Amino acid sequence: MKVVIIAGGQGTRIASIASDIPKAMIPVAGKPVLEYEVEMAKRYGFTDFIFIIGHLGEQIKSYFGDGNSRGVRIDYYEETFPLGTAGALAYLTEKLNEDFFVFYGDTVMDIDMLSMLRFHQAKRADATLLLHPNDHPYDSDIVDLDPLTRRVKHIYHKPHPVGFVSHNMVNAAVFIFSPRVLQHIEKGVKTHIEKHVLARSLDAGLNLYGYVSAEYVKDMGTPDRYMAVEQDVKSGTVAARNRQNKRPAVFLDRDGVINEEVDLLCHHEQVRLIEGAAEAVRLINQSGCIAVVVTNQPVIARNLCDFDELDLIHQTLETQLGKAGAYLNAIYFCPHHPDAGYPEERKEYKIVCNCRKPAPGMLLRAADDWNIDLAQSYMIGDSARDVEAGERAGVKQSIKIPTNTPNALLNAVKTILL
Repeated sequence: MKVVIIAGGQGTRIASIASDIPKAMIPVAGKPVLEYEVEMAKRYGFTDFIFIIGHLGEQIKSYFGDGNSRGVRIDYYEETFPLGTAGALAYLTEKLNEDFFVFYGDTVMDIDMLSMLRFHQAKRADATLLLHPNDHPYDSDIVDLDPLTRRVKHIYHKPHPVGFVSHNMVNAAVFIFSPRVLQHIEKGVKTHIEKHVLARSLDAGLNLYGYVSAEYVKDMGTPDRYMAVEQDVKSGTVAARNRQNKRPAVFLDRDGVINEEVDLLCHHEQVRLIEGAAEAVRLINQSGCIAVVVTNQPVIARNLCDFDELDLIHQTLETQLGKAGAYLNAIYFCPHHPDAGYPEERKEYKIVCNCRKPAPGMLLRAADDWNIDLAQSYMIGDSARDVEAGERAGVKQSIKIPTNTPNALLNAVKTILL
């Protein structure tokens, strides 16, 4: 299985850092970005590469050669004129006759490639996109996923219209493609993966899926981003966030903790962030902990709203947090309620379950999904059942804060993380 690395960009946005070497060769903590990518892929057993080069590409050839000295094999495709992020792939169809990874050469990352590949294969996907939330979704390409299957339904390119609401699910520009994707690239035409190839593949009915990850994936294409990722490499942050390494989480109740508690919130127009909540979530993001909401939502069992409206509520919450530079890695909800007797209720959800807090089911599921170290994690809520759920899950500490109180969540997060 090959790894294609697109390394032909001119790096105009980062020219102030280095204008005389290819963007993919700019050193981060003393080593070219491209070399980190090669080393990561080799670690997972992927040793067959194709580098797509262009601007100052001879420097890449001179540095890496055929890859033999590094225990890998490197072929090159050199663009005679810029073809965008995808145009050169049209000339590689004979070499790309089975599924292959695609990286951008300016990306600093450390991901479990085998986990992503297993997901791709299990879904029988034509294309798998690595997705994650970020702290600026308002100016990012947003991917709309089916919440159950994670099949890609639509891609919303920036800029977004006024009033746009969505989950914070951003394309991280790491892909696995099947050869079928190449059929949607025209030779000799400047073509981009995001704007052209993925859209054409969706229109053609190909199976596109989103692999959601909390791992470190950032491009260093601007001076500010370059400085940030270099510090993250030096501090060990990049490597520590690989999915194979257990990470702590901060579990959060929703209503009364992040957004204002109203009596059985069941409409997205009711979502209002509590003062300090966005800053608290942002501190969790910056700490390296995974931010996970676990919320009881009996509004489903009582038939006060349907799953589509609940999803829109969560989109609204994530959009409001995103505008403040904060994000949630995941939201888990329990739709059940044990007590029957309401005339409008949905009887199939009127059951005793293992996910409704104070049961620990949502926390345990999240721990399995995200490889969370429960013993180093925290639960913050505004009720005794939140505290009990955390304790039954085995978290380090469960904290109860007052409902709908400005800065209560922020103060609790500062206490445990700072």
